[in-house]
Amino acid sequence: MSGLRYLLDTNFLLGMMKSDPAVHRLLQNVCPLSGECGYSAVTRMELLGFPGITDAEESAIKSRLQGLAYLAVDRRVEDAAISLRRSRRVKLPDAVIAATALVHGLELLTLDEGLLTVMTSVDSSKVSTPVPRA
Repeated sequence: MSGLRYLLDTNFLLGMMKSDPAVHRLLQNVCPLSGECGYSAVTRMELLGFPGITDAEESAIKSRLQGLAYLAVDRRVEDAAISLRRSRRVKLPDAVIAATALVHGLELLTLDEGLLTVMTSVDSSKVSTPVPRA
């Protein structure tokens, strides 16, 4: 996985696809290249498993993901997610996404405040926020 620097979570990828201004501002600050970005297996499941997804939406999502590195859930990620769930009140999908970033040493790009809280409490050097912190 050399060259990877960022893990894009589900809300961040949705924001990219919808041209969310918060995502645009964050991308201006960190300017990740496609080869530097990956996504978790959970993100793929959340994006493509959305009820009522249209064929056009599915195609657009698959196209967006194609240029990014896919990070599977392996035993290291499972163990880290278990540890996060035991030590914090966090939903399983968020725990797996956070664990994926931590295990692979990636900076998490997210708009999810709950996930930001988890990542900040674990390792503040592995998270970027769309707004500057005071």
